[in-house]
Amino acid sequence: MTTPQISVVTYNIHKGFSQFNQHMMVHELREQLRALAPDIVFLQEVQGRHRRHAARIDNWPEEPQHNFLAADVWQSTAYGRNVVYDHGHHGNAILSRFPISQAYNQDVTHLRFERRGLLHSILQVPGLARPLHCVCVHLSLFARSRRRQLDALSGYLESILDDDTPLIIAGDFNDWRNEADSLLAQRLGLVEAIGGLGGDGGSPGRSFPATLPVLRLDRVYLRGLSVMSAEVLSGDPWAKISDHAALSATLSWPDAA
Repeated sequence: MTTPQISVVTYNIHKGFSQFNQHMMVHELREQLRALAPDIVFLQEVQGRHRRHAARIDNWPEEPQHNFLAADVWQSTAYGRNVVYDHGHHGNAILSRFPISQAYNQDVTHLRFERRGLLHSILQVPGLARPLHCVCVHLSLFARSRRRQLDALSGYLESILDDDTPLIIAGDFNDWRNEADSLLAQRLGLVEAIGGLGGDGGSPGRSFPATLPVLRLDRVYLRGLSVMSAEVLSGDPWAKISDHAALSATLSWPDAA
């Protein structure tokens, strides 16, 4: 009998631009995501609208980036608008091959100049007896703010989910000190994907900067699922698309889950 499985990717896409904003790379990003073909995609720094770019860049997509990336491949999308300005806005997004039944963006802003949100979506995955809860995160650059955001996320999920509810939390944690292990993973009973393969010194994976990853900023945490494989997607072509590397993981669950 074939083991049921799903594949996920998390990627901070830098608003569709390469490192140092040298080139618009959203078309190359779409091509690489489609070649990778994950079932669920967690994206951070997604440009929902930018009138100035649309006016001056010839091939700037007419629709929001999450819709442009998802078109004809990922049937369901959710977008959480976090940072709003006169000419547009950006935030987090989830693309899914499976139906998204609900989506909610939790505002966890701590500093007024650094708007942050946590995008929570509920997915109906064939073969998984219970709905899969997915949270796309992009946390603060500042340790004190990150701690508050991790506490807010933990408290929110504890208030609405049973301890054994299938759960994936993925995104850019900006957590080079790995405080999320004690502040989030242990509290919610989560496993970090690369660590779930038996890693310790190599877990979490190094994902920033994409050209030569040193800092362990991006993560995939999970509960109620097992890790079959996980890797950091750095080097060509990923390093040309964004300043972060992407993370990919293949997950499975028992037939009775």
